[in-house]
Amino acid sequence: MTIRVTTAALERFKKEWGYNAGDRIRIYVRYSGGGDDAFSFGITRDTPQYPGVAVTAGDIFFFMEQSDMWYLDNRDLTLDLDDDQIVFLRG
Repeated sequence: MTIRVTTAALERFKKEWGYNAGDRIRIYVRYSGGGDDAFSFGITRDTPQYPGVAVTAGDIFFFMEQSDMWYLDNRDLTLDLDDDQIVFLRG
């Protein structure tokens, strides 16, 4: 399992979200209710406690805690940009 952040997503994080070199960004699982999948990904600035997977992209550290790894279901995660929106792609 790996995390990949595309160049397009990284640029969006820097320009629109205000993320900067040295920031630590947690990708977490949250309950979103209903539909085919009641869970989704969220992101926030945070300090890693027990990172399960991590990557540094453009001097920004992205990570998921071990407690959220179940949602990847042994798949990789790509953060990308689609129609000007950040998307989380498991595959």
